[in-house]
Amino acid sequence: MDQEKVEKLQEMIDGAKRVVFFGGAGVSTESGIPDFRSVDGLYNQKYDYPPETILSHTFFMRKTDEFYRFYYDKILLKGAQPNAAHKKLAEMEAAGKLTSVITQNIDGLHQKAGSKKVLELHGSVLRNYCRECGEFYDGEDMLRFKEEWQNHQGDLTPRCPKCGGIIKPDVVLYEEGLDQRILEESVNEIRNADVLIIGGTSLVVYPAAGLIDYFRGDHLVLINKSATARDSMADLVITDAIGEVMSQINV
Repeated sequence: MDQEKVEKLQEMIDGAKRVVFFGGAGVSTESGIPDFRSVDGLYNQKYDYPPETILSHTFFMRKTDEFYRFYYDKILLKGAQPNAAHKKLAEMEAAGKLTSVITQNIDGLHQKAGSKKVLELHGSVLRNYCRECGEFYDGEDMLRFKEEWQNHQGDLTPRCPKCGGIIKPDVVLYEEGLDQRILEESVNEIRNADVLIIGGTSLVVYPAAGLIDYFRGDHLVLINKSATARDSMADLVITDAIGEVMSQINV
């Protein structure tokens, strides 16, 4: 790891009043959650359908069982814990240095680490609703449905015990639009940040990746294991694991 770059990041954070963090799948890979585009990511694993097809609104509606077969196997994972990046960001927020976390992830690990202001662009596996009556089910409920199916005691597709309707995760599937309130709030946070730290994302998924264009602050920092298309825009680029980098920051 380039210690000189880490020291530069520390200086930028120390001199800022409003730091905003924008993260993607790479933030959670150190917690054992697979990303989409790495060598071992979901896009490089073989299923009857490509992951981007399975994780679409049309597929969910037409082949709900197949959606849930993939969802249970690769998305709804039990036991994942926050890593050093999640914990450091929560620590920075508690110290009044970080104003918000904007995430493309749906795993809820930022909140589990203690972060309060988390803007979830793509929703969360921890929120689920019956499509018929609107009854709410949390992540533990869904894990129970998953376990019941695995034990041959329930349907592959989870159904609402109250009305029998199909339960849908509150996640943004392909073909679905982002929550405009969350998107607008994210734009506002980025626009008013002194330092924007972007970590663990390849910056190729739009419209989320386009949020970087609203930054007008002093320092743009990119932390990712591989190069991104926006590296040339950044004031500081650190090519390393986000958890390893953030664990070295003092608040």
